[in-house]
Formats: sequence, structure tokens, C-alpha cells
Amino acid sequence: MVNSIYYAAPLFSNMERMYNDFFVKQIREAHPDISVYVPQEQGEINDKNAYADSIAIAKYDTDALLASDLMVAVLDGPGIDVGVATEIGVAYQAGIPVLGLYTDSRQQGATNQKKLDALQEIAESQFSYINLYTVGLIKMNGRVLNDEKELIEAIAEYK
Repeated sequence: MVNSIYYAAPLFSNMERMYNDFFVKQIREAHPDISVYVPQEQGEINDKNAYADSIAIAKYDTDALLASDLMVAVLDGPGIDVGVATEIGVAYQAGIPVLGLYTDSRQQGATNQKKLDALQEIAESQFSYINLYTVGLIKMNGRVLNDEKELIEAIAEYK
């Protein structure tokens, strides 16, 4: 039964923080009975105007992750955020299921022959790349979805 979610996502740019606020609000509205831990909301440890050393940050967020029943991980970006990938590894090792969100529009067109042919040319892939090791860790104890609404609905499967 899921009582708490650890929300893992990049959190350094305005765009990232605004997206996180937007998506976490949707999760909380759909599942008001579940608490959601969001690192960017933890001013005591993640206020970038203040100071916290690497050990304090790692301990604080890892303790919260290990106390959670489920992780929601945003996988979007030029690559999976390094902190998010690390948190996915911790969740995997602890047996905490992960729902990954990967919305990159370059996933579309998998049956377009021109896009498939372009794979034969160096540096002409029309598809996005995501680290398969990290995705494998997610899929061994969770799943990857490409739509926020679907992910929010999938949370109910873990209740």
C-alpha cells in the first residue's frame, strides 16, 4: 500500500521547478491520501542560497526516499538527471517501485520508414536516447510511461 511518494526530478532551473510544482500539484489532487516528498520543497536542505554539504544533502534526501513506498521519476532532459538516476538506483536496491515519466516527443514515428532508414546514417537518429541501464532498473520494479495522466492513474495500481 502506498502512503508516500518520493518525487525525483531535476530542480535547478526555473523551468524545472515550475514543471515540478505543476506535476506534483496534479499528483496531490488525484491522490490526496498520499504524501509526496519533493526535494525542492525542502528549504532546509535544498535552499541554494543556504549551505548544505554533500553528505547532508545525500543523507536527508536518501532517508526520505527510503521512507517512501513509491518513486515517481522524471526522466526528461538531454539525459536523465544524474541525481534522479542515482535515486533510481537507491530505490531499485531498496525494492521501492519506480514510475518513470518520459515524455520526449522524439519517441513518436516508430513506424516511419524514413526515420528508421536514418538510423543507418551516423548522427541522423530521429529518436531520443535514454540510458537503458537506468530504464532497466525502473522496469524491473515499475514501469516507464510517456504521459502525466497515465502516470497519475498508474499510482492507483500501487495503492
